[in-house]
Amino acid sequence: MQRLTNITNIPLSLAVWLAHDGYDYNDDPSVISVTTLMKSVRQIVLGSRIIPGEALSDISGSINSSLGTAIHDSIEDAWLNNPQKALEALGYPKRVIARIKVNPAPEELTEDTIAVYLEQRTSKQIKGMTVSGKFDFIADGRVEDFKSTGTYSYTARKNDEKYRLQGSLYRWLNPTIITQDDMHINFIFTDWSQAKANQDNKYPQSRILPIKLDLMSYQETESYVSNKIDLIQLHENSSEEVLPPCSDDDLWRKDPVWKYYKNPQSLGRSTKNFDNYLDAVTRLAEDNNVGLVKEVKGEVVACRYCNAFTICKQKDSLIASGDLIVG
Repeated sequence: MQRLTNITNIPLSLAVWLAHDGYDYNDDPSVISVTTLMKSVRQIVLGSRIIPGEALSDISGSINSSLGTAIHDSIEDAWLNNPQKALEALGYPKRVIARIKVNPAPEELTEDTIAVYLEQRTSKQIKGMTVSGKFDFIADGRVEDFKSTGTYSYTARKNDEKYRLQGSLYRWLNPTIITQDDMHINFIFTDWSQAKANQDNKYPQSRILPIKLDLMSYQETESYVSNKIDLIQLHENSSEEVLPPCSDDDLWRKDPVWKYYKNPQSLGRSTKNFDNYLDAVTRLAEDNNVGLVKEVKGEVVACRYCNAFTICKQKDSLIASGDLIVG
């Protein structure tokens, strides 16, 4: 069992909620989940070397995941407990509602069935490993994933490839019920503002918003799984120094900042910060090129949530360089 702290003194009524973990773990070392498979080889291999109960984390880091779990559970509950009443209220004809079956067994399916599947865990064996995954929602052969997150995830679209990979892995596991070549990501924004939506048409225009992403082919996905397992098995017993370093994407590195200093002799505080190099050097030219533009790499975030934090030397070098801020 993982050891937890409560440094910020969250009330016990909520601390128990944050400490609760209803995830259906599998301790078999030959089983790997979709979410784990998507991590870097370094995270996977080092994480497997942590003795259960050795990792120490604070429950304040569970707030987002607990909120996300609560939303997922609520959606599932609505579909499992009398969804007909909600569908009627939404104006769907009774003849259509009668065709909808939730989590039907194969023998219950007919040509007219509209099949809806929720939170089903499936698995597949490959190269001596068992890949396991639990999707959020499938309707009419299309997999959907619910993301409770900030609006930046939608406007920046930096996670689209990860979402696409995740959906492709679910189709690879469930080819008979996921038959569509695209998926839907259903964003539920935690920081949405009507005022910002009114002012900026690039900002999400509603608090819940779907996007469509094309899935990888079945063959592409199986190749990804096969190659990743090869790498994991190759490095299973490698020393920490030999393991491939996490990439900027793995580290969730934030965007770089270009700091402009009008007086190059005074670097205590920048005159202005820019999110791209062109704007920074344009300002430099406007000031007759007497200043200085300095690129500052974005801070990394993922290490704070990595199970291998205590034994990873890449983390140590990131702290030393100032790219990772802890404490």
